[in-house]
Amino acid sequence: MKVLIVSDTHRKNDNYIKVLERVSPVDMVIHCGDIEGSEYLIAESAGCPVQMVVGNNDYFSDLPREKEFTIGRYKVWLTHGHNYYVSMGNETIKKEARARGVDIVMYGHTHKPVVDREGDLTAVNPGSLTYPRQEGRRPSYILMDLDRKGEAHFTINFL
Repeated sequence: MKVLIVSDTHRKNDNYIKVLERVSPVDMVIHCGDIEGSEYLIAESAGCPVQMVVGNNDYFSDLPREKEFTIGRYKVWLTHGHNYYVSMGNETIKKEARARGVDIVMYGHTHKPVVDREGDLTAVNPGSLTYPRQEGRRPSYILMDLDRKGEAHFTINFL
């Protein structure tokens, strides 16, 4: 199973479409928020199930603030992250993830990609496809692959 994880596209979707063309086919797309009205385009372009949540800039969206769902044997919690102070680090969101009993927390907001494995918890932030803030400022996304044994592997990718 191949899952594309993106965030913070801010209604500028050209790079999202490029990534879809590059990595397709995918079995699921996950958007960690700050979609800014492009929900329909994100979902329809994917051609597979899509999970999305609102970000701090999604003012009139009907999307949920947070979601919990499963991917394979993993319990996933999806949130934009701004309500958990992720700009100051990911310790608060990881503490909340442990309290919820999830295996993977996916979040955005910082525009910096992260794959942080700590014990039985993995915190994943795909960065931003539109306004990257990490060193080098390259648009980023994450591919999550479940291997034949059902083990999750995360790869940070750049355009």
